[in-house]
Amino acid sequence: MLSFRTNSDKFLLGAFIASVAITLLLILFPVVHAIQLSFYQSESFVSERTWIGAGNYLRVLQESGFWRAFGIGVTFSVLTIVLQVALGIGCALLLDQPFFGRPVIRGLAVLPYLLPTVVVAVAFQWLLDGSLGLFTIWAEELGLGRPAWFEDPVMAMVVVVIASVWTWTPFVTISFLAALQTIPKSLYEAARVDGAGSWNRFWHVTIPMLVPMLMVIVLLRSIWMFNKFDIIWLMTKGGPLSATEHLPVMAYRRAFMQYDVGGGAAVATLSFAVLSLLILVYFYFYPLDGKEGNK
Repeated sequence: MLSFRTNSDKFLLGAFIASVAITLLLILFPVVHAIQLSFYQSESFVSERTWIGAGNYLRVLQESGFWRAFGIGVTFSVLTIVLQVALGIGCALLLDQPFFGRPVIRGLAVLPYLLPTVVVAVAFQWLLDGSLGLFTIWAEELGLGRPAWFEDPVMAMVVVVIASVWTWTPFVTISFLAALQTIPKSLYEAARVDGAGSWNRFWHVTIPMLVPMLMVIVLLRSIWMFNKFDIIWLMTKGGPLSATEHLPVMAYRRAFMQYDVGGGAAVATLSFAVLSLLILVYFYFYPLDGKEGNK
């Protein structure tokens, strides 16, 4: 049984309980309020609400635009996560090798992750400007014409994926680099003694040791990229022709530009439900206690 013998202990306990309560309040209140709004017919600038039960959900789920936005969100998440993981592992392996100036290069590799998203969006828009953009000029000099970076639906998706990968790959790289530092060198020595080449050591030693970090990265990046609003809104605003409009952009546009607060809250709640289901599936197969999953 815990005992608190001094006033200092009691003060620390009270501060801990208060901080946990405030944190839970700040997290839970917006979530509960958004879920509550999704059951009302509510419009911006109108204080009165009308209870309609699951009406907003039924209306949203019957719209083809919702499923298109869901598919766009899945596509955007899968493309960015696959590229971030592949590039992150490759860069981590390079930065793990001894070479002159390695500490400086490691520091520079983190820079894109430190830039504010609005700076990244403005920089890419400048580089891809249809008249004066550096990449546009280079493409024209190579005989490719002037690419319609933001006017073509496929090209717009490619642009937001590249910008996202460039910005958030350093986080993945640093995570895998930290995991590489924990692999015992004796495993590589044993594999080398058994005659394993570079590829076999990578495939049979490095990759299995990186799997726990890989699963954490995939979970975190799935949550963040499926919810990623700022980079897409700043660069394309969901266009052209809704080609990059995923669920967060759809929820924002519906709630704050079409004044359908209830519908926007329903879209946001459905997005929250999808991510919650993903997290539950993850912890079913990879529980926190480290025991073997229920596969």
